[in-house]
Amino acid sequence: MTAPQIYVLFPGTAREALGFYAEVFGGELSLFTYRDFGREDGPADAIAHGVLSGAVAVAGADAAAGEATFRSEGLLLSLLGTAEPATLHQWFDRLAGSGRVVDPLGPKPWGASDGQVIDRHGLHWLIGYESGQ
Repeated sequence: MTAPQIYVLFPGTAREALGFYAEVFGGELSLFTYRDFGREDGPADAIAHGVLSGAVAVAGADAAAGEATFRSEGLLLSLLGTAEPATLHQWFDRLAGSGRVVDPLGPKPWGASDGQVIDRHGLHWLIGYESGQ
């Protein structure tokens, strides 16, 4: 790994959340349960480790009893210029589908296009591109 990777502790929703990100971004999703890892600190079918590999990488797990789950303020996951504009618009729309648009993805006064969305699992995304893309 050459860069930090998003790793989210979900409140029992890791399977659904990581599946959602696989639908949004594509890629390959690998899920491993507590049972697979021999863990007994949560439900056997809970996700102990899940990884989405592809254009956008996201990893996570279901929090064990007593572990804090994901909460965030002041943190945006930036996808600026990471794909063609049409793809970025598609990702934005899919994330917004059952989430909340903070700032619509569109042209800004400085010449670039960007927008912000908080998806249904609470991750805050900044998505955009330069006008020449």
